[in-house]
Amino acid sequence: MNKHTYMSEEWNRWLDSSLERGCRTEDIVAAMVASDYDAGFAERVVRERRDERARPATVAATAASPYKYGTPTIRHGASTIATGDRTVRVAMRFEQPVVALLDDVLSEEECDRIVALARHKLQPSATLSPTTGENQVKDHRTSQGAFLDKIDDPVLHRVNGRIAEIMNQPVEHGEALHVLHYGVGAEYRPHHDYFDPANPGFAGTLKRGGQRVATLIIYLNDVEAAGDTVFPKLGLSIVPRKGSAVYFEYVNEAGQLDEASLHGGAPVERGEKWVATKWVRQGVFK
Repeated sequence: MNKHTYMSEEWNRWLDSSLERGCRTEDIVAAMVASDYDAGFAERVVRERRDERARPATVAATAASPYKYGTPTIRHGASTIATGDRTVRVAMRFEQPVVALLDDVLSEEECDRIVALARHKLQPSATLSPTTGENQVKDHRTSQGAFLDKIDDPVLHRVNGRIAEIMNQPVEHGEALHVLHYGVGAEYRPHHDYFDPANPGFAGTLKRGGQRVATLIIYLNDVEAAGDTVFPKLGLSIVPRKGSAVYFEYVNEAGQLDEASLHGGAPVERGEKWVATKWVRQGVFK
């Protein structure tokens, strides 16, 4: 029988709990092997998780000096952004960090079409392990999601082109549009979208197009209660409104990473929340 080489959400919680209680590495590994985990995999995961917990919670790229803000990549100072087929209104902006609330990004019909394309592709949302580089499902992110790649749909093509114009980035620098669904109680606790290069698990994804530099989160429906996008370091909470979006940047020309871009999705209290996220890289995303 094949031995397990994947950490489920339950086993991730158990491992974190065991380390918090001060259990010895050899005892944790023995318990995993007794439950049919591959011995080499178990030793590596426990060692890397222990190292991860011991690492100072700072970002190497920003530790040397304060983040320096330059001219934002998104069109600066204008009250509207004109794309090839739509005029987007800038409802609010921050300069430090660079955050902008945008209205009229998508039509109602476009929102509904993107939800329909993703609805039957949803899987539990995962995050990339900073130590192993493997996708992992953990309880700090409880949505379901789907990447809309390899789909030949005229609405999706049009939306991706418009997003590139709004973000002032080449289409080829964008990852596939990622649609997320949040039911009641689902959330994504505060996090950064960039990949800290000090973490070995991020080396692989950084080779696929460089660092993420900016994010656009588009709201695909009106949420009955809560589910705001929050920026804890700004004291900012954005209410989801169908067709609107929030844009933010977090990498400057020197490659520094802006820790003030910390953000999260608050738990949904009533109804559901659908969003589409576009992440943009420094180079062509492979």
